[in-house]
Amino acid sequence: MRRVIAQFLRYLVTERNASELTIKAYREDLIGLSEWLEQSLGAVIQIDRLSPQDLRAFQAALQQAGYARSTIARKLASMRSFYKFAQREGLVSTNPAKPLRNPRQQRKLPLILSTPEMGRLLRTPPATNPAGLRDRAILETMYSAGLRVSELVGLNDGDLDLEEQIVRVRGKGKKERICPLGSFAIRAIQRYLAVRTLHQREIDKGPLTPSFVNRFGNRLTTRSVGRLLEKHLAIAGLDHRISPHSLRHSFATHLLDRGADIRSVQELLGHRSLSTTQIYTHVSAANLRAIYELAHPRAK
Repeated sequence: MRRVIAQFLRYLVTERNASELTIKAYREDLIGLSEWLEQSLGAVIQIDRLSPQDLRAFQAALQQAGYARSTIARKLASMRSFYKFAQREGLVSTNPAKPLRNPRQQRKLPLILSTPEMGRLLRTPPATNPAGLRDRAILETMYSAGLRVSELVGLNDGDLDLEEQIVRVRGKGKKERICPLGSFAIRAIQRYLAVRTLHQREIDKGPLTPSFVNRFGNRLTTRSVGRLLEKHLAIAGLDHRISPHSLRHSFATHLLDRGADIRSVQELLGHRSLSTTQIYTHVSAANLRAIYELAHPRAK
């Protein structure tokens, strides 16, 4: 089984052009399955001898271990994709993962900041030093374009077109999209870039220069962005549970609140499926309900 897993991972890299995060998730899911089966069945696993009942037992073990429903659903999706590949390669005659059903998902509304709260956060980084200017540019850019944190840290100078007020973004599956940037984000980026040389060691400037760097001139990591957000949330007195992805959620919700159509928001977020974007319509409806109950004289 492990030999076929290795083949499958190579296929994802060479033919599907999958991202490193996607490869990592598949590897962890499938190696975890292989290890559990080896312990349960006490033998080296031959993938053509596994039945839906074997995989259903693994699913039950995940549930008993307390894994989140979303995590179990992802692991089942990994198994289906793996066996679909094995079936295509002629290694198995049927896909034993196909009959498995995902656990019913609990709908959880994403955590967001209100428009006034977002304004407070964006004003928190000081404009008096390079680090503050960088942090303000980062927060403004993420919120202005609805970027994932991985997309933000992957930006290079050549991706920014400040004159046209757009940014080229490489999203999931290395798919590119063009996102507009608002005037506040443009000004914040310009101010940061003007002082960036004071903030980094001397390196060759060019289109592949990382846009957002640490004090050593190296590209920021997603964890670094998370830490700087935590710091500014604490200073602004905002909910500590807000994550970098919450800025993306807030971006989408605020657009819908102000009348943007859901298809446009889907394009801006780079979602493949409209159903992924529809969660934000529920958030907007919840906001409207709160406003209604606060303002309507006969709401309660």
